[in-house]
Amino acid sequence: MTERQELAPLISALADLARWFEAANIRGIVVGGVAASLIGRPRLTHDVDALVMADESRWQDLLERGAPFGFRPRLTDALAFAARTRALLMRHEPTGVDVDIMFGALRFEEEAVAHRSFVSVAGVALPLPTPEDLIVMKAVAHRPRDLTDIEAILDVHPGLDVERVRRWVREFARAAAMPEIWDDLQRLLKDREERRD
Repeated sequence: MTERQELAPLISALADLARWFEAANIRGIVVGGVAASLIGRPRLTHDVDALVMADESRWQDLLERGAPFGFRPRLTDALAFAARTRALLMRHEPTGVDVDIMFGALRFEEEAVAHRSFVSVAGVALPLPTPEDLIVMKAVAHRPRDLTDIEAILDVHPGLDVERVRRWVREFARAAAMPEIWDDLQRLLKDREERRD
């Protein structure tokens, strides 16, 4: 199987996701591994993560508007689960690609969606966060692959607004009482500076 054939299901799911959001008049961005691959360095991912700004009163409508584009809930109590977790777990039935939709509520998330840009992938305009906002999201998620994604984004985008990244990561580290989030970001920024010298 060629790389193009391997990516076809993901691209099809992303195209339908973009059409779904447009039809539902939902503001959102693709995040996670897909965004990291497009903003940083390509890496393997089999699912799609999105962050949307939608009041809970719109969730039922969003769920229903996904059906014509092939999206079905992965749970029978999808909206009850979303009310508890702010995550709507969907599957793109034509391809089997899982899609996790996170409902934003924080000022940072609102800003990230407002600052989005669109990148064309196989003729599909995908809404993506800025490199800075994706770094903040990855720093907060704080898994080993997230830190690797941050390194890649830093390498590909040398002209980042580092102060925006620092401000938000510092705030999230304090709020979560997780100083390691801040410490690891500082280490990655220092490593980047040393590589550039």
